Amino acid sequence: MMSRSEIPSPLRGIVPPMVTPLLDRDRLDRSGLERLIEHILAGGVSGLFILGTTGEAPGLSQRLQRELIKSVCVQVGTRVPVLVGITDPCFTESVELACVAARAGASAVVTAAPYYFLISQAELLGYLERLAAQLPLPLFLYNMPSLTKVGFEPETVVRAADIPGVVGLKDSSGSMDYFGRVSCMLGGRHDFSLLMGPEELLAQALMSGAHGGVCGGANICPKLFVELYQAALRGDQGEVARLHRQMLKLGEGIYRVSTSDSSYLRGLKCALSHMGICSGFLAEPYESFGPAESELIRQALVKIALLQEMPLES
Repeated sequence: MMSRSEIPSPLRGIVPPMVTPLLDRDRLDRSGLERLIEHILAGGVSGLFILGTTGEAPGLSQRLQRELIKSVCVQVGTRVPVLVGITDPCFTESVELACVAARAGASAVVTAAPYYFLISQAELLGYLERLAAQLPLPLFLYNMPSLTKVGFEPETVVRAADIPGVVGLKDSSGSMDYFGRVSCMLGGRHDFSLLMGPEELLAQALMSGAHGGVCGGANICPKLFVELYQAALRGDQGEVARLHRQMLKLGEGIYRVSTSDSSYLRGLKCALSHMGICSGFLAEPYESFGPAESELIRQALVKIALLQEMPLES
């Protein structure tokens, strides 16, 4: 087993959900992966989350997922904790992937509610108890009800926080009301990390007590997100507001080129390709943007002042 970076309790800061650079449906863009990791870490982030939604995990083969885990852990080493998504409707596959992650040197694993079969909150809690007991690493919950159909209700999160090995929650519900209820019900526990997913809610969440964020835009501009987190930590509301506006400009120019639900991910990968970091190829069922949308994203990158010093391919 490789040495790993220990997970702080609670985990704080910006933990980007890394995209998975691809050359084709089942082949990693290895040089792009290396550049992307170094680009993200240079921004001062507190961790790296792979095989999440932004990492297109459900569209990747099990072989490629294992290759990605090993490659990332080798390159990152002990510089920051590596969190690995293990969400699979098959319990055994989730456990086996967690074991791969542990052997590679990852620091924690992350699971959303198992998708496809509808389950009650009581069944979900029982599932978490059985899963956590089988895992070799600490477990974060990933609340993503828009994609899994079943989310972690606040009461379930509070009860799950008492399960040995369950150490935090990434909330991608998009609801500050939900996030606030969870935070209030946990009563300020210092051993359980609350992380915000949607970046448009990051500033509000941080000022409301969140420990950090897991935001896709940090693939492009990690320093922006780290600076916003640090400003919130200082209580500098004016600086938080300024950086929040910059963040919204980033999202408006990159994520909303198309009206399709896939626009966020397609825009993110297209932007990274324009920056010369990695390929813009997407896993099935998505396709990369065509020339017209790609040009709009290139223009958006040029217009965003925070990104003007970043290299753009012609």
